[in-house]
Amino acid sequence: MKKLLIFGAAALLTLSSCVSKKDYMALEDKHKETQDLLNTATVKLNKCLADEAASAARLQELKDRLADMKSSNQALIETSKDLTVLTAQGAKNVEKSLESLKEKDLKISRLQDALTKKDSVTLALVTSLKKEVGLNDEDIEINVEKSVVFISLSDKLLFKSGSYNITNRAKEILAKVATVINGKPNFEAMVEGHTDNVPYNRGGVLLDNWDLSVKRSTSIVRALQELGVKPEQLIAAGRGDHLPLVSNDTAENRAINRRTKIYILPKIDQFYEMIETEMKELSKEG
Repeated sequence: MKKLLIFGAAALLTLSSCVSKKDYMALEDKHKETQDLLNTATVKLNKCLADEAASAARLQELKDRLADMKSSNQALIETSKDLTVLTAQGAKNVEKSLESLKEKDLKISRLQDALTKKDSVTLALVTSLKKEVGLNDEDIEINVEKSVVFISLSDKLLFKSGSYNITNRAKEILAKVATVINGKPNFEAMVEGHTDNVPYNRGGVLLDNWDLSVKRSTSIVRALQELGVKPEQLIAAGRGDHLPLVSNDTAENRAINRRTKIYILPKIDQFYEMIETEMKELSKEG
């Protein structure tokens, strides 16, 4: 009996031990399944949190852009108001500018007319001189220098060496020049003497080449006066050897530099005065 009880207890104990292990295994499986679900949920949660952060950043960016757009829109509205005012003012300015351009065009046209008249006078003067004096003598040059007509006469054609007394040949040429000047009472003639750089040392009243160049000019001025040119139209000037055409290094070059130039200066003060006045007005308005 005693052995039977012991056997029954052992069997009961063995049966009880088998059931607990089975339940344990089941619980353990359940725990693993739960842990997997938790891990999966954690991953999804982290992803959701990341998406939420990105969405929040995007939302803030859109809010900032919206604020900028509102600000820009307001600025455009204000600019549009200003442009409306500016457009009206601009129309007035354009109208004033067009009027100003018309005035300037008129003034420019007047200036061009004045210059055309001046050029016409210069051309007519050159033609007259060349017709009267001729072009066959190499010692005579008729040309235009800075809009001024001049006739250049070689020293050997006018004077003897070191002298200021004009030659007979010079009187023939000066008579033709006088004819042109006498035909134009509104002209002036400036006689300008030039020498080479060989020092003048012949004594007398002349001190140097400058004196010689001026004395030669006055001799020609007096000759033109004797030929009927009004003295108030004549100007005597001398440059000495201070304005050579070429270097005074050879006898040929020194001969070139010994010359007398007669500038024919038309009295067209009205043209110059008009030009100066109009240019001053244009500079003020510009």
